[in-house]
Amino acid sequence: MGELVAMLQEDELQGAILAVLANKQDIANCLTPAEVHKALGLEALRNRTFQIFKTSASKGEGLDEAMEWLANNLQQKK
Repeated sequence: MGELVAMLQEDELQGAILAVLANKQDIANCLTPAEVHKALGLEALRNRTFQIFKTSASKGEGLDEAMEWLANNLQQKK
């Protein structure tokens, strides 16, 4: 089990949603979202709301989408 998955099993984080930013998508040979999913061991997450976003911070791509998703999901939890 990866460190991220282990951390998410802590009592304080039960029910927390997770947005993963797969950054540097503008660079050749970067990890795909599927590769990030596998590398982080996210297949072990059950009953957890999470999403992986392709981002490029230097180009400002994908960040707004990720923040909007996060805000919408946090609002739904209220």
